[in-house]
Amino acid sequence: MPTAFDYDSTTSQTIWIDVPGGRLAAQDEGSGPPVLLVHSAVVNRRSWNGVVPRLVEAGYRAIRYDMRGFGESTTDEVEYEPHADVVAVLDHFGVGQAAIAGNSMGAAFSLDAVLESPERFVAYAWVGGGIGGYDKEPTDDEDALFTAEGEAEDAGDWDLAAELDTRIWMDGWRNGTVEPVTRVDPVVRASMKAMDRELLEPGRVYGSFKRPDPPAIERLETVAVPTLVVIGGLDTSGTRSSAEVLAERVPGARIERLPEVAHIIGMEEPDLLADLLVEHLAPLPRWS
Repeated sequence: MPTAFDYDSTTSQTIWIDVPGGRLAAQDEGSGPPVLLVHSAVVNRRSWNGVVPRLVEAGYRAIRYDMRGFGESTTDEVEYEPHADVVAVLDHFGVGQAAIAGNSMGAAFSLDAVLESPERFVAYAWVGGGIGGYDKEPTDDEDALFTAEGEAEDAGDWDLAAELDTRIWMDGWRNGTVEPVTRVDPVVRASMKAMDRELLEPGRVYGSFKRPDPPAIERLETVAVPTLVVIGGLDTSGTRSSAEVLAERVPGARIERLPEVAHIIGMEEPDLLADLLVEHLAPLPRWS
């Protein structure tokens, strides 16, 4: 079982980045070739707390930020391009090129950034993510939990909604059935639930996304950087399907299937994910 990390705190100074209509909270740790980490839609940048020390120890500069409306970041009620925020973070830190790793929605936004600004990236890691323009129908059991979570939000039952999100994304799925709540380290589970609960608070503003057109699903063959696909065997059926599509269609992509892991891989298995990232990046010429 992985070491429990303090996911309720940051591990370095918060740096503020102004973007059009918003303000992003970020962290910059270590030295060496920069690696940008983009979090999932049910957590915030603290979800990388277990991965960052390992990247820094391996000689990389780990940069991460809260997407608009998440964690400490804020936004006005504006339309914006998440992939443009990715590049704005690199610009703020004076990074010409970076490797990028994203989880869940952060993986989809990272993929958009790689497609829209290919000159800024040397490598990409898709971690239990999505693909712009690609959707797969959930199983009946998955759909039942998705529906129940939406109903809890509509009813203003934020605690129930956070618990159901945790059931879906942390507890995981085996043979179409959600796993027991005891499957993962209770500290890790509680930390994910607490981060998700923050996101459900009334009054949070997220703005609205403007995604690239054509969408990523129509452009996968044009991805020209070394690509690692990491997928948990206990993730949702849609995420697992996305992983196979990405691995099949991105030239040279390598897929790592982790049979006993669910969606938030960096929290559940930080050592394993960090090792995979370092292995993916080690053969590349140094960059900055």
